[in-house]
Amino acid sequence: MSNSSTPLSNDSINPSSPESDRHDHPRRSLVDSVKLPVQFVSFWGAIALPFAHLPLLAQGLGSPQATLLFLVLLTANALALYVGHGYKR
Repeated sequence: MSNSSTPLSNDSINPSSPESDRHDHPRRSLVDSVKLPVQFVSFWGAIALPFAHLPLLAQGLGSPQATLLFLVLLTANALALYVGHGYKR
C-alpha cells in the first residue's frame, strides 16, 4: 500500500498564494481606511439622533409628515447603532 494517494486528500484547500494576496491588499487597505471613520460617525450619530426625536414628540405625531419623519429618524438611529457598535472596542 502506498501513502501517495489518500482517500481524503486536501487538494482543494491550498494556502493563499502571494499573487492572490497582492490583489486583495489594496481592497483590504481601502476597507480598513474607511471603516474607522464610518464607525466613528455612526457611533456619535447614534448618540445624537435621539435628541432629534424630542421636538417631534413634543409637537406630537398627529400629521403624516411628522410620523414619517419620526420613523425615518428611528430607522437611521437603528442603522447607526448597528454600524457604530464596534467603534473603539
